[in-house]
Amino acid sequence: MKLNIALLAGDGIGPEVIDQAVKVSNAVAKKFGHEINWTPALTGAAAIDAVGEPYPDETHEVCANADAVLFGAIGHPRFDNDPSAKVRPEQGLLKMRQKLGLFANVRPTFTFPSLIDKSPLKRERIEGTDLIILRELTGGVYFGERGRKDDGNTAFDTMTYQRFEIERLARKGFEMALKRSKKLCCVDKANVLESSRLWRETVQNMEKEYPEVEVSYEFVDAVAMRLVQWPKAYDVIITANLFGDILTDEASVISGSMGLMPSSSVGSKVSLYEPIHGSYPQAAGKNIANPLATVLSAAMLFEDLDLADEAEAIRAVVNKSLAEGVVTEDLAEGGKSFGTSEVGDWLASNL
Repeated sequence: MKLNIALLAGDGIGPEVIDQAVKVSNAVAKKFGHEINWTPALTGAAAIDAVGEPYPDETHEVCANADAVLFGAIGHPRFDNDPSAKVRPEQGLLKMRQKLGLFANVRPTFTFPSLIDKSPLKRERIEGTDLIILRELTGGVYFGERGRKDDGNTAFDTMTYQRFEIERLARKGFEMALKRSKKLCCVDKANVLESSRLWRETVQNMEKEYPEVEVSYEFVDAVAMRLVQWPKAYDVIITANLFGDILTDEASVISGSMGLMPSSSVGSKVSLYEPIHGSYPQAAGKNIANPLATVLSAAMLFEDLDLADEAEAIRAVVNKSLAEGVVTEDLAEGGKSFGTSEVGDWLASNL
């Protein structure tokens, strides 16, 4: 098979971790007889510096014409620390999601046997955790009407949802639940928010289409507590953009390191795959960033392209690296650590 993949390295540690995912993907492609055509494109602060725009039209064309997009990270402190900045890297991320129609962010949360005791949570609470959070990605408060009034002393952001936006995310959640343990949890704040009442009403109306799926409904504040108390209570969670943004970061610490968690953003035509850890600019250029989340994101990419054996081969070699201690300093805990590029080389050679 010939794969055309858009390559968006982005900012901070993005280029370093992306390089390792490319090494591993090329090794898997060689092993299984595939050919990958990588097309690099600019995004984030790097794109602002180059052309003044965080998601240029040229980058969009590359992404729209690809089989999939492998993405590093965006963000830079000089924008974070400047509230008056008119153009920001994160605007490119929102624009990319909207223009590519990336409506569902899929974040798995699972534990690694060799790292179970590195989690801040007790072993008995997290061992066997295997859940997926589907976050609606192109609606809600991040895309609603916003502004200032009263001479700038009052600010507002509007959480707006249309029924079709909820239906398409929920349908993906139902279908995913059917392939897993047939449990789906809709997370909202229906006791307070009208938009959440629309969420609950819409999902309830869809239950009859999926009689095999057991559906539960929980308030987001309760889920925030239960995720750290008993994460094994959940299998597939669906939720709104803002709630998902918060809950997925909370869930990411269960594994013991944000540097281990992959994600995908699914669209109707093309999907994007990225680590959840952000640009981590303090580590940029030091060859210390953990590339495993990006490598595991590449595994999700292969799986979604119906290349399950290739995806499993990547996951297996990642587990081997963890078991044998071929890890970056964030996981070494005072023992021998390896550089970002060394881990990538080891993974590729062991494939």
